Amino acid sequence: MLEVKDLVKVYFQGKIPVNAVNGVSFIVQSGEFMTITGPSGSGKSTVLNLIGGLDNPTSGDVLVDGQSMLQMSDSIRTKMRRDRIGFVFQFFNLLPTLSALENVSLPLMLGGKRRKDAESRANAILERVGLAGRVKHRPDELSGGEQQRVAIARALAYNPSLILADEPTGNLDSKAGAQILQMLSDLAKQDNKAVVLVTHDPAAWLFGDRMIKLVDGQIAEETLNPRK
Repeated sequence: MLEVKDLVKVYFQGKIPVNAVNGVSFIVQSGEFMTITGPSGSGKSTVLNLIGGLDNPTSGDVLVDGQSMLQMSDSIRTKMRRDRIGFVFQFFNLLPTLSALENVSLPLMLGGKRRKDAESRANAILERVGLAGRVKHRPDELSGGEQQRVAIARALAYNPSLILADEPTGNLDSKAGAQILQMLSDLAKQDNKAVVLVTHDPAAWLFGDRMIKLVDGQIAEETLNPRK
């Protein structure tokens, strides 16, 4: 479902090249929940941004559903990100003046769906993530865990095949964090989505199928979860 092929990303600090990502390759199948971990500065978030087409690699390629992100025009890549990739971030990035329902339905309406259809879809997803009774609440009326559930619901609006999550439990307590990790695991297993999670949270490994550890932009270790 997702194929990362020899990704390299070089930044320059003045005239000095810095290899943020150096030859990273892996495959994530539909129905698989993979975690990427490593120390700060190891290249975790850079890899996720490259996978999601938010940044371009210096070399290498990313294939989503067999399609090369690098060979797409900007407009087609934007559509791919909207339709096939769902993003979940540490900071929920919800619009503060909108309700949960409006935060989830807005991307659908911007994509051309009628309000009635967009809100019907949003209601169904919010129910799926356990927020059926909170759809009219604004972000400041929701707990951190509930806000992250809204963010996940928004990421699911277009029924993407790939979910990319960057430290989604970083602002949550341990209980709410575990609930979010379980939800991401369920999305992989029950909805047959490929899920890639970047995290510092050691507990995340308990929910994933496979863990890749990055050190200095390279894969230092790859481990299968024996519980899975």
